[in-house]
Amino acid sequence: MCAGTATYRARLAVLEVVKSLESLVRPAVRSLKPYAPGTTVQQAKARFGLRNVVKLSSNENPLGASPRAMAALASIPNANIYVDDDHTELRTRLGALAGLTKDSIVVGHGSNDVFMTLFATFVGPGDEVVHADPTFSLFALDTALFDGTSVRVPLRDGVHDLDAMLAAVGPRTKFVVVCDPNNPTGTMVDPEAFAAFAAALPPDVLLVIDQAYREYMPEPSVDGLAYVRNRPRTIVLRTMSKLYGLASLRFGYAVAEPEVAAYMQRVRLPFNVSRPAAIAALAALDDYEFLRRTLETNEAGKAYLSHEFTRLGLFFYPSATNFIAVRVPVSATQAYEALLERGIVVRSGDGLGLPNFLRITIGTQRENEQLIEAFDALAPAWPSLRQPA
Repeated sequence: MCAGTATYRARLAVLEVVKSLESLVRPAVRSLKPYAPGTTVQQAKARFGLRNVVKLSSNENPLGASPRAMAALASIPNANIYVDDDHTELRTRLGALAGLTKDSIVVGHGSNDVFMTLFATFVGPGDEVVHADPTFSLFALDTALFDGTSVRVPLRDGVHDLDAMLAAVGPRTKFVVVCDPNNPTGTMVDPEAFAAFAAALPPDVLLVIDQAYREYMPEPSVDGLAYVRNRPRTIVLRTMSKLYGLASLRFGYAVAEPEVAAYMQRVRLPFNVSRPAAIAALAALDDYEFLRRTLETNEAGKAYLSHEFTRLGLFFYPSATNFIAVRVPVSATQAYEALLERGIVVRSGDGLGLPNFLRITIGTQRENEQLIEAFDALAPAWPSLRQPA
């Protein structure tokens, strides 16, 4: 046998192994695409040889992390010992803030982990999950992972169409998920409309309210925790990645009636919250000065960017959070690439189900100004963009 034939047969054997492995993978997993995070600062620098990069793509806190949290992390005791997996002190505190007990709190490695726990607890083959389109991508991904069916309801003027979502509820509906404020549009639902929606929802349907950006919302707005207290089978998801600046530590939690939470606890991965994350989260809850500065910075930046986008003739959705979805006169990917080349990292709407839009995090005043300077520089290349005055 010649060497070429042996090599060919070896390659065929490898292909057979690959094929065999694919046959072992659950069908729901075969069709999934991995989550694609935004471009990092290091990637942008390496690609274009940049020295300075402004990252406005992942809705992180531009002021950094809670100083109280960082101080608490200065000395982590007992790193060799498993953390108290009950997280009694932290869950008690979070429960009290919600007007409930610790038995209503389920903690996780970020709110994404809590969503996985929630879906693993309740969604099975053929169950339907009603959610907006576009909205946070993991709703559809987790639904597919557990062999459920996504019922996608298009947004109306960038906002959840609650009437259409209610009409989409059927006998196989397990969840209705409302992301408020919505990611990637940054819009919020009307609280009175939501009250009517929740009242009309069948009582055996789980109402899931993702409020990762709740603290940024202006009043009046939907108080998801009030629905947990007053409507059985309501679950609210929260995170400490945004306002508290703890994105890399990963801490999120669910608030639900104790019976719902108890079932989720059966599925929750043991020790899914590390000791550093738990210590930092507990300390950050008392960092009122940092929270005040964060909210003030965000409101000032939102006003500045809204004014500048209006000056440039760009449409944007009114934001109830720490990012703005703005429509650009070229493809979202083209705009993203043009800004990236100038050292500004944003998020292309093409990967978020929002074509022709960019999702842009509100940064510090200087970061916001650098963003607008880049837009002004691009004006000659984008004819429908107004020229800077």
